[in-house]
Amino acid sequence: MANTDSFIDEVTEEVRKDRLFKLLRRWGWVAILAVLLLVGGAAWTEWQRSRDAAEAQAFGDAILAAAAEGEPSAFDAVPTATEEQAVLLAFLRSATAEEIDAAGLIALGERDDLPQRLRHLALLKGLMAGGSGDAERDAAILTQLAEAGAPFRFLAIERQAHAALASGDEDEAVALLTGLTEEAGVPEALRRRATQTMVALGVVPDPT
Repeated sequence: MANTDSFIDEVTEEVRKDRLFKLLRRWGWVAILAVLLLVGGAAWTEWQRSRDAAEAQAFGDAILAAAAEGEPSAFDAVPTATEEQAVLLAFLRSATAEEIDAAGLIALGERDDLPQRLRHLALLKGLMAGGSGDAERDAAILTQLAEAGAPFRFLAIERQAHAALASGDEDEAVALLTGLTEEAGVPEALRRRATQTMVALGVVPDPT
């Protein structure tokens, strides 16, 4: 009886193997294709992510280089890869404040999907073009832009000084401008503007 059971088990096992072999021969390519698609899809996604990051970095570098030149025409050579980049470039290319949609720039600067340097540049440009129309909101934006480590911190502090003067707070303006004349790393042109403004206000900067 035991031999019979063993024989039946062996036959059953062979039948199972034979069926499995036939299934693999018939449908194995589907499993292989599925694996290839999964692996290929992951590789494609990673490649797209790397490409997008590289394009964003290149766009950001080109924008910052053009901004450093200080001429609207410098933005003409900046390439764009997305609609958002084209919109931002159009704003930055504008030659005068009247041509700039300040609110649109500020809206762009508050988006989370843009690099920080570009967001801050858009916010600063928007404020320089007239701001959002809400003084408290503009002040909050300037505070954010003037935080330690922010890419355009010194320019934001200069804007804070101008805002203080506009509101009649001369002491605050002088304090901010004094900080610009004393802090390390402030561009010479900006330091000179701060000094000139202080002199115009009747304040003699400390030569040290």
